[in-house]
Amino acid sequence: MSVTQEKESLGGSEGQLRFGLTALLLGNLALAFGPWFVRMADTGPIAAAFWRIAIAAPILFVIAAAMGQPARRLPPKMVWLFLGSGLLFAADLAAWHLGIFQTKLANSNLLGNSTSFLLPLYAFVIAREWPSRRQGTALFLAALGAVLLMGRSYEVSPQNLFGDLLCLLAGAFYTAYLVIMSRARESMAAWPTLAWVTLTSAGPLLVFATMMGERILPHDWTPLLLLALFSQIIGQGLMIYAIGRVAPLLFGVTLLIQPIVAMAIGWIVYDEAMGVADGAGAVLIGLAMVIVREAKR
Repeated sequence: MSVTQEKESLGGSEGQLRFGLTALLLGNLALAFGPWFVRMADTGPIAAAFWRIAIAAPILFVIAAAMGQPARRLPPKMVWLFLGSGLLFAADLAAWHLGIFQTKLANSNLLGNSTSFLLPLYAFVIAREWPSRRQGTALFLAALGAVLLMGRSYEVSPQNLFGDLLCLLAGAFYTAYLVIMSRARESMAAWPTLAWVTLTSAGPLLVFATMMGERILPHDWTPLLLLALFSQIIGQGLMIYAIGRVAPLLFGVTLLIQPIVAMAIGWIVYDEAMGVADGAGAVLIGLAMVIVREAKR
C-alpha cells in the first residue's frame, strides 16, 4: 500500500485527523509505561534501550509485511536519512534512559517530552506555521499545565539536576528525530518506516552501552520484553502512524499525556502522591487538547 492509498483509505482529512488522533492518544499511553520497565530491568539503562530495539526490530519487519507494507530495498537518499534518524533516536534513548535513574519518574517523562513544546516551536519558527489566537491559547494552557504537573515532584537540586538535563537533552534529540521521520513518511508507509529506523538505531545503542561499561545480558527478560512491546512496537508504531495526520501543535500537546500517566504509575508503584497542583495541571492540559482539536476542525 502506497502512502497516497493509505491516506485515501481513511476517507479524507477528517478521517485522517480522527484515526491519527486515536493512534496518538494510544501511542502516548503505551510510551508512558517505558520508564517503569527501564527501572525494572537488571541491565544497564542504555543496554535496556538496546534490547528494546533489538527485540522489536525483526517483529516490526514482519508486521510491515503482514500489513501489505513490506520494507523494500532503500534508495541511497533514504539510507542516509534512516542512518541519521537512527542515530538521533539512539541518542534520545541513551540520554533518556540514563536520566530515568537520576531523577524522579515524573520528571523523566515531563522533561523527556519537552518535544511537546519544541515540535510546535519548530513548526512556528522554521516551517512558518504561525498559530491562530486559539492555538496560542491552547499552547499557553498546555505550558501552564506542564508547570503545575511538576508540582512537588520537580526539584532542581544537585542530586537530580543532571538527570533533569539528560531528559531535557533527550527531548531535543527526539524532536529532531520526529522532524526527519516526517520527511520519511512523505514517501514511505508507517510500518516500514519504523522498522528501518529501529534497525538503524540498534548499532549505536550497543556501542554506547559498551563504552559506558554497562551490563548487557539480563537475568530477567520480562521487563525488556514489555519495554519492547509497549515502547517500540505499540508506542512508536502508533506515533509514526500519526505523523502527517495530526497538526504539529496537537501532536505536541498530546505528548503531555505521558507525564500524567507516569505520575499515576509513580503514585501506585512508588507511593509518589499526587497533589492539587498535579490535578490542576492535568485539567489544563486536557482543556488545551480540546481547544486545539476544535481549532483544527
